[in-house]
Order: sequence, then structure tokens, then C-alpha cells
Amino acid sequence: MEFVADFHIHSKYSRATSRDMNVPTLTKWARLKGVDLLGTGDFTHHLWLQELKQHLQPKGKTGLYYHKDVHFILTAEISSIFSQNGKLYRVHNLIMAPSFEIVDEVNKMLSSHGNIASDGRPILGMSCLSLAQELFGISKDIMLVPAHIWTPWFSVFGSKSGFDRLEDAYGKYTKEITALETGLSSDPAMNWMVSCLDQYSLISNSDSHSPSRIAREANVFDCELSYWEIMKVLKTKDKSKFLYTLEFFPEEGKYHYDGHRNCQVCFHPDQTRKNNGVCPKCKKPLTKGVLYRVQELADREYGHKPDNAVGFKSLVPLDEIIAEAKGLGKQSKAVSTQYLDSVYNAGSEFNIMVKMSLEELFSRLPERIAEGIKRVRDKNIEMIPGHDGEYGVIKIFKDEKKEEKPQDQQLTLF
Repeated sequence: MEFVADFHIHSKYSRATSRDMNVPTLTKWARLKGVDLLGTGDFTHHLWLQELKQHLQPKGKTGLYYHKDVHFILTAEISSIFSQNGKLYRVHNLIMAPSFEIVDEVNKMLSSHGNIASDGRPILGMSCLSLAQELFGISKDIMLVPAHIWTPWFSVFGSKSGFDRLEDAYGKYTKEITALETGLSSDPAMNWMVSCLDQYSLISNSDSHSPSRIAREANVFDCELSYWEIMKVLKTKDKSKFLYTLEFFPEEGKYHYDGHRNCQVCFHPDQTRKNNGVCPKCKKPLTKGVLYRVQELADREYGHKPDNAVGFKSLVPLDEIIAEAKGLGKQSKAVSTQYLDSVYNAGSEFNIMVKMSLEELFSRLPERIAEGIKRVRDKNIEMIPGHDGEYGVIKIFKDEKKEEKPQDQQLTLF
């Protein structure tokens, strides 16, 4: 069975999230997006856990749950801030579990290390090693996934607060980790430059804080829809069952390039190195982005593809395409109406962006929107890279009303 899975989202109990992040609304948006399996997020929060237990029904003995016709997998994200060997680290980890019984045990353990009720993504003083030790002590069926591994401030490889090797973070439990989340500011091709990552399944998730953003990155499988089968596929990296990931263009992520957004400085890593990592305006250290950090740890040239690599497709969210096609903001009513009309007419956003032939697109959607999707598929777009917490900008209809910006001068990955 082919299905789309987005494992990493947040609930309305996480900081800076939409109040609409509830089970019924998430179910509705999963249908619109074409998502078959959605992470619950935030199972560590007592109020959200109550809602999950109220709304979700177990799907037999699959280790998954469902609400109406959408499946859910129990997930949570932990923010670890800790000192190790005299250095401060900040790392986010994604936890997946196959039952509420195991979740209850996990929460009991985590609550002994800090306050897990203060936010949907609790901040704890546990090291990655301690977290792994405690989790796998509860159950070997738990999956621990380092989250958005390149994000500068909060990730295992982050330029501001991370490690150079997974082993330095997780110690002997590194062998229990089978998947890594690449994050919005990197794609698999960038990760393929780092040979020590070849053994891991590279997964992509939305890390969504609002219902309309789910599945902006996701994973496509062709296997039995069960926790155990997904766990096995990620461990074996079976390309016949883990088909591909759906990706942001990494330039659109908030931390792709280096820079200072307050100084309006956006640098390619080559420029950062020429400036010795210092902002030319405020003279303080630049926030080094994902591309810079990948290059630091890379032992291959960009373009190398490992033999066992799972492929990917780079997309732009449909509402962004509609907004640009109409020359309107994404939040406008006309864009929302056209989005719903398109999805109801064509099945789901996933079907529109990935599955439909060009002939179908042009016959069932307004011509300019179909043309926008074609340009995205052909990678016939312009990109202003994100940096220092500011999302990048994708220009699809670049030949119309083009506006020159300083950042346009540096758009080469390597």
C-alpha cells in the first residue's frame, strides 16, 4: 500500500502554534493534503494526551491509531539543553511509540527530569545519551530520531550548539538510531555529501505549527501501514518500500544561507569565509546556516549519490503557487477558495503536485496554476535563500514583474 506520512508536527499546546492544531482539524487537512499517516506530536503534554486518547482509536495491533479515515502515529519532540565536556549543547529529538501504554511510561520517566507540562515541546536537561538510555530501557520498540539535524541553534549537527559526530551525542545507543530528519533547510542531496550518514534513512517532515502546513515535507512508503513495518523499513532502508521524500527546496528554509536578518545580510558560505564569519555591518559573528555546516562535515562533492540512497521530489506548496499565479497573499480568501476548488476537483494536494500528468493538470486546473506546477516540477524557478530564521522566497513566474534584490546575486549551492 502506497501512503504519505508526516511524522513530526506540533499541537495547540506548543509555543507559537495555531489554536486549530486539534485532531478533527488535522484530520480534515490531512485529507486535503493527501496524508495517510500523521504524527500526533506533543504526546508529552497532559492535556493533548487526553485529547488524543479521546479522539484516537487503535488500528488493531498495528501500533497505529486512527480518527475517521486518517491514521496517526504517537510522536513527541524533546528539546535537550545540557552541558557535556564543558560545552553547552541544544538538541531536539523526535520520539515515536507504538502504544499509549508506552507513552505513559515515557512521560513518567521524562517528568522525573523536569516539567513536561509547561509546553508541548518540553525543555529538559537530559543529554542525548541519557535520553536514549532511558527510552530504550522502557522499550526497544521506541524510535528515536534526531530532529532537523542541521538547524543552527537546536540540532545534533547545528553550527551553534551541535556535535560533529552522532557517536559523540548518543554514545553506544547510536546503533539504535535508524533514521535522521533532514529539516526544511537541507535536502537529501546535501546530506549525501556526508558519507557517515549513508547508513541512515533520511526522513522529511513538516514540523508544522498550523494545519495548512502539514506535509510541506513528508515521506512516501509502499508497505503495510503499521508501526512495526515502518520501523523495519527505516532500519533496513528498503528502497522498494521507502519510495521517496517530499522536500522543500532547501533555499526556502529559514536557515539555508548564512547571515543576520536584522542587518539584512545574506551570505553564501563562500562569502562568509571571505569575511571570516563576521557580519560586515554589526561586526558580530554571522549565524552560519545549514549549507555552511554541511560543507564543514562533508567528505564528498555535491552531486554524489550513494547506491542505497532513497530519492526525493522538491516541491512548492500549492497555496504558494496559487498565490503567485494570482498575484495575491497566501492568506487571501481568493487563494483559499482556489486551493479548495483545486483539491476537491483533483483529489488532494499530493495528487496534484506529484501524481497528475501535465495533460490532466491543464485540463482540470486554471492554466496559470497548471503552468506554475509545471515550472516547479521542471525546477524552472528562482530562489532567494532563507537565512538566520527568515524563510527564503521562491519565484515561479520569474519572467514577469521581476524585482532585483541583492540576494539574487548569490544563488549557487556549491
